[in-house]
Amino acid sequence: MALKRGGLGRGLDAMIPNKIANKSPEQPNGQNMEPKAEKTAVVQEPEIPVTDGTRMVVDIQKVDRNPKQPRKKFDENALEELADSIRQVGVLQPILVTKKGDIYEIVAGERRWRAARLAELKEVPVIVREFTEQEIDEISLIENLQRQDLNAIEEAQAFKRLKEEHGMTDDQIAEKVSKSRAAITNSMRLLKLDNRVQEMVIDEKISMGLARALLGVEDSDKQFEMAQDAFDKRMSVRDVEKLVKQMNAPKRSVKDKQDLTQYQIQFDEYANRLTEALGVKVAVTLKDKNTGRLEIDFYNTDDFERLYDKLKA
Repeated sequence: MALKRGGLGRGLDAMIPNKIANKSPEQPNGQNMEPKAEKTAVVQEPEIPVTDGTRMVVDIQKVDRNPKQPRKKFDENALEELADSIRQVGVLQPILVTKKGDIYEIVAGERRWRAARLAELKEVPVIVREFTEQEIDEISLIENLQRQDLNAIEEAQAFKRLKEEHGMTDDQIAEKVSKSRAAITNSMRLLKLDNRVQEMVIDEKISMGLARALLGVEDSDKQFEMAQDAFDKRMSVRDVEKLVKQMNAPKRSVKDKQDLTQYQIQFDEYANRLTEALGVKVAVTLKDKNTGRLEIDFYNTDDFERLYDKLKA
């Protein structure tokens, strides 16, 4: 089946192909949980289509989260907003669960469950269905990715679990979530970062791009130190990449530095002569004895056109 543009893998529709009848679950008092006319906005989660399973209302105390749920952090303000909506109209979309002993373990819908607890509901509507452990991991991952709920580290950990616990290849994971193989590989590389740096990514102190730049720093303490500097000084990804490149550059011997200094003095004299001839600042920066960079300043478009004509001549 061809993927739709912008779709995420085969999505939950492929994991759980068809929808069952969309009946509204009843509350404990037998009243239908249809939306009522209220002043507060109704927050409704995306519907989870299922091909089979049992719809029922269960004691909320018998529902528990999946300990392997990829998502670890939840926006408290968004949860409270959903809880307010649930207080008004109830849980409109059942939570997808699987039976585990005496409890119902959440496969998809933990956010609704958390909000229902905040709203102090005694019971919640669920759809009970049997799943394999791999199916649970895949559905939990895809559901969160579809809503862009995972941070970069949570996403990487979920990919790693599919790979290590279920023996999936990077290509198979990429197909499931509609990403490139390189994206999967690069995502899991973030788990090589120092744990303290990973926490900074989770807390959104540094971006994923900046974190990737820090992968070039092998020393974990130095890596964390640079991450803190990047956060404190609001450094860009390019700034960090430049620092990492400088740090990893091969160290020159004292003699090489002395030789290069002598050449730099000579080229500085050439730069001074060009400055006098062109009427603008000229600088030469050597990389080694034979290569370097020539920089010529200009101050407006007329200045640039003058320099262009002069250099061309």
